[in-house]
Amino acid sequence: MLAVKGVYDNGRIYFSENVKMSKPVSVIITFLEEHIEVPEKKFDLDKLSFRKTRELLKNCKGSLSDAVIEERRIEL
Repeated sequence: MLAVKGVYDNGRIYFSENVKMSKPVSVIITFLEEHIEVPEKKFDLDKLSFRKTRELLKNCKGSLSDAVIEERRIEL
């Protein structure tokens, strides 16, 4: 086992020293600082109800799939 210090920044990990491995290896990443932001859960599948979903979509004209795809394109 090898321990290497580094810094996590904006989704990337930067090692404080060069590490060379001859093949892919499993790693364990431990965040040492106490403040870690956990994204807020936006959608809880446990609370999903088919009946409620149908009620919410009763006035929807067209395809829900098309509406979701269009919404995601706009967000990009």
